[in-house]
Amino acid sequence: MEFSLFLNFLGFFFTATILVIAFLYLYSIVTPYDDYSLIFKESNIAAALGFSGAIIGVSIPLYSALENSVSYFDFAIWGVIAIIIQLAYAFIVTRISGKYSFNDKINEGVVSVSILMAFLSICIGLLNAGSMSY
Repeated sequence: MEFSLFLNFLGFFFTATILVIAFLYLYSIVTPYDDYSLIFKESNIAAALGFSGAIIGVSIPLYSALENSVSYFDFAIWGVIAIIIQLAYAFIVTRISGKYSFNDKINEGVVSVSILMAFLSICIGLLNAGSMSY
């Protein structure tokens, strides 16, 4: 194996990792509840499930961008677009109020709602990934 191929791998892998870390940070800003506090301080299973679904949801289109990109720059652009789409979804869904409020239910630890949130995040991720297949 050529050393340049390994360097290419490292570049794509670390960029993808940085994009996931950026997503984790931005997701915690976009959601109206404190994900990290709910998960790490309050052991809120609902928050952990919803957050885990968001991680999988963003990883799917990032994988698609890695798989389909024609260059490093192309991957980086599509990776950022994938993150924006996932964050927009999270922003909109967590702002629904009333009896279907994801914000209230996740704060209360309602696991069934967080499972729905997780699967919706994964669904958006799959649609996001499929839409960037070119």
